[in-house]
Amino acid sequence: MKVFMSHSHADAALAARVSDALQSSGLEVWDPDRNLLPGDNWASEVGRALEEAQAMIVLLTPAAANSPHVKREIEYALGARNYTNRLIPVVVGDPELVPADKIPWIVRRMRWFGLKDTEDDAPEVQPIADAILSHA
Repeated sequence: MKVFMSHSHADAALAARVSDALQSSGLEVWDPDRNLLPGDNWASEVGRALEEAQAMIVLLTPAAANSPHVKREIEYALGARNYTNRLIPVVVGDPELVPADKIPWIVRRMRWFGLKDTEDDAPEVQPIADAILSHA
């Protein structure tokens, strides 16, 4: 299953570790920081990846809450059939540090997964992968 990884560019290192762990669980992860190359048409490639993905993981951090790109990606997923029951919010670190008023109200009402803000090479993402795969 193809998964779009939405995150702030400031969280690229964490997103890469999460992507690697999810791929080890059998998911195909598209991450803008890893899949876009210099010279690529950013808007076109992100649009294509959003259309092709069947699930989205949103890494919610203070930086992501303030990112207009993350906000647009969430809005797209909320309106797209291919993401029905497969928009997975993941709060990184202390949830109190993610400004709730910057997260769309409907996402605040969804089941969130928590992820420790550590430098672990393989963060524990199996519950996240299981949630995506259970709606495959």
